[in-house]
Amino acid sequence: MTTHKLAGGDGSTAAATPRRGLPKPLRTLLDTSGLIAIFVILFVALAVFIPGFFTGRNMVGLLLSITLIGTIATTMMMVLALGEVDLSVASIVAFAGVVAAVVTSASGSVMIGVLGGVLAGGAVGAFNGFVVAKFGINSLIATLAAMEFVRGLAYITSGGDAVMITVPEFFDLGSASFLGLTLPVWTMIACFVIFGVLLNMTAFGRNVLATGGNPEAAALAGVNVRRLKVIVFGLQGVVAGIAGVLLTSRMGLGDPNTSMGLELAVISACVLGGVALSGGVATITGVLVGVLIMGCVQNAMGLLNVPTFYQYLVRGAILLLAVMFDRWKQTRRQRA
Repeated sequence: MTTHKLAGGDGSTAAATPRRGLPKPLRTLLDTSGLIAIFVILFVALAVFIPGFFTGRNMVGLLLSITLIGTIATTMMMVLALGEVDLSVASIVAFAGVVAAVVTSASGSVMIGVLGGVLAGGAVGAFNGFVVAKFGINSLIATLAAMEFVRGLAYITSGGDAVMITVPEFFDLGSASFLGLTLPVWTMIACFVIFGVLLNMTAFGRNVLATGGNPEAAALAGVNVRRLKVIVFGLQGVVAGIAGVLLTSRMGLGDPNTSMGLELAVISACVLGGVALSGGVATITGVLVGVLIMGCVQNAMGLLNVPTFYQYLVRGAILLLAVMFDRWKQTRRQRA
C-alpha cells in the first residue's frame, strides 16, 4: 500500500534505502537541498546586483511582505497534502477582516472583534470541509463556489464599501513588535513551527499524508477520512481568518476588495516548495523556501520599479514552472 510510502511526509519511499536510517529532519533537508540551493543562489544574485536589496530595512520589509502568503501557506500545505485544494482563502481573508472591523467598531472591544473574525474564517473553512467530505464534491469546485459566495458575504457585511475601525487599539495588532519583528511576522513563524510539528511529528500529520497518498487504504487502516477533511479545511479557515484580521489591522480598515488572487500565490509557493498537487507529499521546509523565493522575486521587482502588468507575467510564469516541476517529480516517482 502507498500509505507506508507516503506517511513520512518527505516524499521518501521504501526504495530509498540509503536515507531510511537517517533522522527525519536530516532526510527532509536532503530532499529539499536542491530547492534550498536555488534559493541561496537567487538571494546572493539579488543581493549583489540589486541596490538596496540586502539591507536591514529591506530584509525586515521582505519578511513583513510575505507574512500573508507564508501564514496561509502553512495550512494550504496540509490541504494539498490531503489531495485537495482551497481556492476560497482570499475571500476568507477579506470576509474575516470585514467581520473583525464591523464587530470591533460595534462592540468597542478588540478581543471580541478578533474572535469574531477568526471564528468567521473557521466557520467557512469547516463548511468547505463538510461539503467536500459529506457530499464528495471535488474541492476545486466546492471552494470555487465558496470563493464567490464568501466574497459576496464580505460585500454584504461591509455594505459594499470599506469599513473604518473606530477603536484605535485595534491597529496595535499589526504594528506591535518584539525583537524588531512585528506581530504578523511572529504569527507566520509560529504557524510554520506549529504546522511543521503537526505534519512531521504527530499521527494527525501522518494520517493527512497517508490519506493524500491513498484515501481508500487510509480508510481501511482506520483513518476517519471525512472527519480529517473537515478538520484540515477548518484549520485552513482559522489561519486565513487570523491572517485577515492582522491584514485589516495593518491597513486600518476592513476592505472586501482585498487579497484578490491571493489563493494562486499561496498555491504557487506550496507547489514550488515541493508539495504535490496529487497529495501525499509535503515538507514544511520546502514550503518555507517556496514562500521565500516568491517573496524575494516580488521584492526585487518592487525595488526595480517593474510595472504591475509585468509583475503579473512573472507571477504567472512562476506558477506555471511550479506546476511543471510538480508534474516532473510525479513522473520521476512513478518510474522509481
